[in-house]
Amino acid sequence: MAATVAAAACLGAVAVPASALPASGAGSAPVVSRGVTIPAFYNPPAELPAADGSLVRTEPLPLGLSLPGLDGRRLPGTATRLMYKSTDAAGGPVAVTGAYIEPSASWRGGGPRPLVALASGTMGQGDQCAPSLSLQHPLTIGEGTVSIGYDNLAVYRFLAAGAAVVVTDYAGLGTTDRLHTYVNRVDEGHALLDAARAARSVTGTSLTPESRVGLYGYSQGGGASASAAELQPSYAPDVNLAGTYAGAPPADLTEVLKGIDGSALAGALGWSINGFAQSDPSLRAVVDANTNDVGKAALKDTSTMCVGDAILGYGFTNSRKWTADGRPIADVIAAEPKLRAVLDRQRIGTLKPAGPVRLATGVHDDIVGHGQARQLALDWCGKGGNVTYEAVLLPNLGDKILTNHLAPYLTDQGGAISWMTDRLSGRKAASNCWSMPVQP
Repeated sequence: MAATVAAAACLGAVAVPASALPASGAGSAPVVSRGVTIPAFYNPPAELPAADGSLVRTEPLPLGLSLPGLDGRRLPGTATRLMYKSTDAAGGPVAVTGAYIEPSASWRGGGPRPLVALASGTMGQGDQCAPSLSLQHPLTIGEGTVSIGYDNLAVYRFLAAGAAVVVTDYAGLGTTDRLHTYVNRVDEGHALLDAARAARSVTGTSLTPESRVGLYGYSQGGGASASAAELQPSYAPDVNLAGTYAGAPPADLTEVLKGIDGSALAGALGWSINGFAQSDPSLRAVVDANTNDVGKAALKDTSTMCVGDAILGYGFTNSRKWTADGRPIADVIAAEPKLRAVLDRQRIGTLKPAGPVRLATGVHDDIVGHGQARQLALDWCGKGGNVTYEAVLLPNLGDKILTNHLAPYLTDQGGAISWMTDRLSGRKAASNCWSMPVQP
């Protein structure tokens, strides 16, 4: 985390006080989250369009890291802030925000300029953590909050290759009408696919109806892209899907929650519980019955936190401190049929993914466990999926401190982007499912 902060600072990131984030154009007063003012753009209107992926509103988005180009265009591109309509897991309409970036670089691959729909890794649950805000302010510091746009690196690498990029904020992250439904596979998959649809309607893009689309994400984003690849045939067959990268996907939340508990990212337990209780209000009574006062306070506190806050505030917390009877949350879930059913519905791997998929997982990842990610590859291979499985072999860099989770994110990124640009150029991918018996 310290290295990421330093890198962001060196690239020109700035601390953002509340007064520096402008309110704009939506007509209602902005919300303040942990000292950071959320622009009024992020307040959804009362009525949304009927069609998924329809634009609700747009405005220019100044990129925090950009340079003047020789031809007068900014490098690496011109960004537009988006709000678009999606459908949540309950089948209801939801406003989602994000950003589209038209690259300055030419696309030199095959076919028309392609689009990468990028799902960010874990940012938090506070609205100030939204990825579109981090494109404008790569480092945001408020009153007890720290948000870092670490996925901006992948965004800029795709732009440099000449691919357009659309980034989703997910349901409820940025938009001020609801909480972010963290790791809800349907909400995230729909939001990512609808971002690709929304990008096609942005004024002045070089996208065409034939533009190939790639889905890209790591960690939470890997789960979102994996879910979107499964949902695309039924939910968004109009998205011209060329390939999906799913890095460290949280495919089995029952196992992932065990890895998060007691880790540096223990605060993510709060985001998960908050999100699922919002999606299914009947769970609130179950949560209240099984949490003590400390747990209830932690759930409320984490609901406005970003990753930096959660690490500093709840890093290495054991969930036994939050439960009414001192059991870890995993044991509480195992004993509650309703909670087990919620996590079972979140399982990724029950459907065949559309198109080729590259699935990468660090063999020592103990936060988003390697075993459950490998099982996803097996599940997809068993359904006849075109899967390129990449086991990232690195030394064990320390348990529960995020290093085993973050290192593959960095070391695999070049290979992932290269694989994706091949798919966006129309090159075929060969599955390596045949090698799974000998792969770690």
